[in-house]
Amino acid sequence: AAGRPAAGKMREKTLTMETLNPHVKAVEYAVRGPIVTKAGEIERDLQEGGKQPFTEVIKANIGDAHAMGQQPITFLRQVVALCTFPELLDSPTFPEDAKKRARRILQGCGGTSLGSYTASQGVDFIRQDVASYIEQRDHGVPADWENVYLTTGASDGIVSILRMLVSGQGSSRTGVMIPIPQYPLYSAAITEMEAVQVNYYLDEDNCWALDINELHRAYQAAKQHCQPRVLCIINPGNPTGQVQSRKCIEEVLHFAYEENLFVMSDEVYQDNVYSPDCEFHSFKKVLYEMGPEYFNSVELASFHSTSKGYTGECGFRGGYMEVLNLDPDVRAQLIKLRSVQLCPPVSGQAAMDVIVNSPHPEEPSYARFHEEKNAVLGALAEKAKMTEQILNGVPGIRCNPVQGAMYAFPQILLPPKAVEEAKALGMHPDMLYCLRLLEETGICLVPGSGFGQREGTFHFRMTILPPKEKLKVLLDKVRDFHIKFLKEYATLEEQLR
Repeated sequence: AAGRPAAGKMREKTLTMETLNPHVKAVEYAVRGPIVTKAGEIERDLQEGGKQPFTEVIKANIGDAHAMGQQPITFLRQVVALCTFPELLDSPTFPEDAKKRARRILQGCGGTSLGSYTASQGVDFIRQDVASYIEQRDHGVPADWENVYLTTGASDGIVSILRMLVSGQGSSRTGVMIPIPQYPLYSAAITEMEAVQVNYYLDEDNCWALDINELHRAYQAAKQHCQPRVLCIINPGNPTGQVQSRKCIEEVLHFAYEENLFVMSDEVYQDNVYSPDCEFHSFKKVLYEMGPEYFNSVELASFHSTSKGYTGECGFRGGYMEVLNLDPDVRAQLIKLRSVQLCPPVSGQAAMDVIVNSPHPEEPSYARFHEEKNAVLGALAEKAKMTEQILNGVPGIRCNPVQGAMYAFPQILLPPKAVEEAKALGMHPDMLYCLRLLEETGICLVPGSGFGQREGTFHFRMTILPPKEKLKVLLDKVRDFHIKFLKEYATLEEQLR
């Protein structure tokens, strides 16, 4: 009968590794890569009573603040709770300034419910609040709320802008200039979109500074085989933690102006600056200060998020981008592209609004809010210093100052025998190192090869987010492991002589 499958005949799958989109296969995202999968397996084994040489897995692989024990900012959670469950607006336990914000957010939502769709660029008055925040942050540089788009975390905005920029075939295909080391979202998106990745290397010997000559070198080399159209900057740096000087930003913007590049400035760590001699300068502010010739012509998209800073609200997936000097017809296309996804999560929009519209000095929540904010940033600054000091005390590890962001990216010296062994196993040497570290100590870090590094150098990335006591334990374990690792391979070398 037509309706019955033939006996014994196995239906073949339509989607197999052979028919899978090859660009999906080529995507790599180290921050949640094979090491993290292995860490999850070990964790499950421990929970089921399995024997390991340690009692817990410490994950320092991802900038997930709350998962590492950071406490939420009370005021943000109060506002989002009130928006989610408006009956609480009658409760005397919530402060008046939180209620005022929640009522305002709900009025911007269809049916006064957080469960309704918003405009695809986000709630209008939240975009207006973002523009006011940017103006204040940049000491009066004008911000037009129509240039602000709320996004699902910064990642979603970054991918949207990249998608608009990728075109052409062969040597006219879009080249995207990214820093090495970089946050793997960039390489993953570039691979998936079949754009051309153009690496420019940060200067490790100079605290991971961006060298303008290196930008020129990378640009000229890339022009032989693609059309570089985009320059991506991460400031403060991830995974490298450097904070760019104003002079450096000016040089970069001048370069982008001269070479006609679209600038994407990833500024999600703008609140995370720890070195007393460093200060965050937004690309937008510096562009404005360079004069109208620059400010009215360089295309610049800047990104921010609820996930980092002092709030660490990764799970809300809130963010925004401000896009300057976009061709009006292209702007309509961007709005069209955004509308396909309907809108960013409304709870994330509400969380973003609290960050850009925090309590004012005359409001009841002001003191507590600032106390919590300063406590988080103060603890991070202490941990940044401690991480750098302990790692630099280990023979064969060299760590630049963690000026900002949430990570250290130390260089590790690996013995030739370890490098050979890794190559024989078909893996990167720092992957072998991180795998051994995980199996012997329960510490989960990300190998530097997942972010990119100069040929012949090896690194790992670790977050400075765990509580101070736990971070100290983690760093001590890394030190002991590293010394043991060096000794083990040195002994091997001697035995083979």
